[in-house]
Amino acid sequence: MLPFDDTLLWLRAAAEATRLRLLALCAERELSVSDLAEVLGQSEPRVSRHLRILTEGGLVERVRQGQWVHYRLAHSTPAANFVRGLLGQLERRDPVLAQDRQRVRAPGAAPGAAPAVSRLGRELRAVLEVEMAPPPASVLLIGVEHPELLLSVVERAGQCTALAHSRRAAQAARTTLARLKRTCRIVQAAGAERISTQDVQRLGAPFEAVVIDHLALAAGASPMLLATARAVLVPGGRLWLFERYPPALAERVVEHPLAGLRRRLTEARLECQRIRPIEADGQHVLGASAIAGGALSLSRVG
Repeated sequence: MLPFDDTLLWLRAAAEATRLRLLALCAERELSVSDLAEVLGQSEPRVSRHLRILTEGGLVERVRQGQWVHYRLAHSTPAANFVRGLLGQLERRDPVLAQDRQRVRAPGAAPGAAPAVSRLGRELRAVLEVEMAPPPASVLLIGVEHPELLLSVVERAGQCTALAHSRRAAQAARTTLARLKRTCRIVQAAGAERISTQDVQRLGAPFEAVVIDHLALAAGASPMLLATARAVLVPGGRLWLFERYPPALAERVVEHPLAGLRRRLTEARLECQRIRPIEADGQHVLGASAIAGGALSLSRVG
């Protein structure tokens, strides 16, 4: 038999549509806030609030895996019995629950679905979540490869513009935004080899912040990208850059990747604030943040 007070607490925690869907999803496997937000098409802060209610009610548990926290159904016998009994009363063929199960089991597999999230994408997003405060009024995202970065920018910026490096990337970005009911202006660059001044001029007014997902773009494009980003930043605007670096350096390396990135930022009249290494999914990435100095004309770019 279930204790009266606990049963009342569990009923209150579960008696909401999103939280009931979260319980059904956590019954499938352990999932992070990012996973759950992606499946439900809701913002991470909103999903986190629902998870907090379920956790405080004893129906869901937090499980730490390295730097990430995942959620699963409670393992304590009374709460577990309650949840199993509750979920057993649901119609599994319900279209909402069936769609949730399909997304969590095979993210990105359905036609028109958003790209699957990645651990690296989450790491990149985590950097912006910590550093992009206060939220800028306008942000330009150059290079649309990681949906986590796009969603992080959309959720924080007053206005969002994304410069996609290919038609495929532009289509994937639009699909992600449409499915999650988010808005951002997606502009496809003329070519993937470099971002041209013509691409920049199509973007309109200056931006308070620029995020460069260099991992999505051609090698050797960094100096042009930095000059382009600097040209569209307001004085005092902020920049974030993510680019790969070799995990092992040759014995006769001319310049260390950290020193080289700092030099390129300085040459583009960007004051480097921080450079941090990021390792995930077998990739080695440098994440840099910088602040724009004096004005730089677009005529000096490209």
